[in-house]
Amino acid sequence: MPYEVTLLRTIYERTDGYCHICHCKLSFKNYASLGNRGSWEVEHSRPRACGGTDHRNNLFPACIRCNRDKSDFTTRTARKWNGTSRAPYSKAVKGKMRDDNAAAGGILGGLFGLAGGPVGVAFGAAVGAAIGRSIKPPKV
Repeated sequence: MPYEVTLLRTIYERTDGYCHICHCKLSFKNYASLGNRGSWEVEHSRPRACGGTDHRNNLFPACIRCNRDKSDFTTRTARKWNGTSRAPYSKAVKGKMRDDNAAAGGILGGLFGLAGGPVGVAFGAAVGAAIGRSIKPPKV
């Protein structure tokens, strides 16, 4: 089934350009180009052979090897083969996690800075927010 470019972009960005099974980096321009680095295909999380549909919530990017090895097995099974338990986070989710970490770090730093007065609070909050933002989301 041919996919339009906007749908491919949406599917690709669901996992920030990583295979949803093995988490290897994919190349958007290498869609369906077997043998090229980062080549990928649209993968049905629930295979059509098992009642899956072409609805967007069932479509994920997967490297060609993972997609073909998965066949009609469940996504959970295929991820276990690769030591993963869920799809990689999208860029939007990673950004939200960084924002949450920055807010928590700012609050914690501000509390530690209470001993230094208003300047200590401001300095502590700034340092805490910077440290919180630098923490990367966990690998899944």
